[in-house]
Amino acid sequence: MSFPNGFLIGAATAAHQVEGNNIHSDYWAQELLPHSSFAEPSGIACDHYHRFEEDIRLMAEAGLNAYRFSVEWARIEPEEGRFDENEIEHYRRVIRCCRENGIEPLVTLMHFTSPVWLIRKGGWEAESTVEDFRRYAAYVTEKLGSDLRFVCTINEANMGLQLAAISRRFRLMAEQAQKNAGQAEGTVQVGMNFRKMMENMKYAAQENAGIFGTPQPQIFVSSRTPEGDALVFRAHQAAKEAIKALHPEIQVGITLSLHDLQALPGGESFADAAWDEEFRHYLPYIQGDDFLGVQNYTRTLYGPQGQLPAPEGAALTQMDYEVYPEALEHVIRRVHEDFPGTLIVTENGIGTADDKQRQAFLRTALQGVENCLNDGIPLKGYCHWSLMDNFEWQKGYAMTFGLIAVDRTTLERRPKESLRVLGEYARS
Repeated sequence: MSFPNGFLIGAATAAHQVEGNNIHSDYWAQELLPHSSFAEPSGIACDHYHRFEEDIRLMAEAGLNAYRFSVEWARIEPEEGRFDENEIEHYRRVIRCCRENGIEPLVTLMHFTSPVWLIRKGGWEAESTVEDFRRYAAYVTEKLGSDLRFVCTINEANMGLQLAAISRRFRLMAEQAQKNAGQAEGTVQVGMNFRKMMENMKYAAQENAGIFGTPQPQIFVSSRTPEGDALVFRAHQAAKEAIKALHPEIQVGITLSLHDLQALPGGESFADAAWDEEFRHYLPYIQGDDFLGVQNYTRTLYGPQGQLPAPEGAALTQMDYEVYPEALEHVIRRVHEDFPGTLIVTENGIGTADDKQRQAFLRTALQGVENCLNDGIPLKGYCHWSLMDNFEWQKGYAMTFGLIAVDRTTLERRPKESLRVLGEYARS
């Protein structure tokens, strides 16, 4: 298998999940609530904040040529309107370290976590967030833009509607039979503890009010209203405008969480409606973008009554969704039908303790990428999720997606065979 010259093959992380001590963020605050829905706090995470040089060097030694990571808004603007020069300098060092190691940095401006002050103002349902995000994007671009070729504005911008639908489904399932509640968590591509959220709802509301001034703070992964859904994409457009005004040469895009939606006989209308909600209705907001970040982990099946669970006997990941690496090729092809521009796979991976399973997943997924390239689909790169075992949001550290293991006591890095396998594709 070979990829064209300039094709990006790398790994991805998110700041909050790997850096540690992200003390000004909404997630940090919620992790420390007495009735938190998080299995454990993020704490020092993987200490990537201080160990990024070692981690980037491990990527380079394996042969990878790209690193998708996020800069942390809550670090850069810990108080509204006050930017921390030391923090922006930190990210300048990360970018330069990438360049020195022959790795292309793909920077994401917002990967789920927000400053606490933004949430106190109404968060991702407040009109003011559009201009707040524009100002932040302009600041980052002014300071770092000359060193960047690719910027993702917002990670999985469609996540809020997915979570709203799943929350509704979870409540129904929980009412019908408590033992089925875990199935809902396996239908979203992010670590969520819906069961614990339901149990803690009354207490968490009071505690959230104390921190955020509201019992239901609108963090980025809250269940989103249609108005909030549109607001997120207007924030993306505002950020893109700010970036292009300063550095028109930067390639700007957004990333979406996309499932391979498959219809069994009688399920076609359900699958089509789901694709409209998950992807098609965003087309007016993204048609002018330089690229689209495709993020896929699994498939979803639909029958005559709607969404179905994974097939009987199917292998499941640690996140309780089906192991189905073929999904990536299917999603790329379907996205290309409506979005003819450049695509970058910004996340694709598997939560498993079995690295041989990860290696097999990688090989199948990358074969699908090669098939798409051979058919002329404009794919620019593939970033595996994730570089290292990290903090999987509400699930804590139990989920292992990484190409590198991290000892939770010593923080020692232990590259897995899957890192070498991915590197072989980058070297080919």
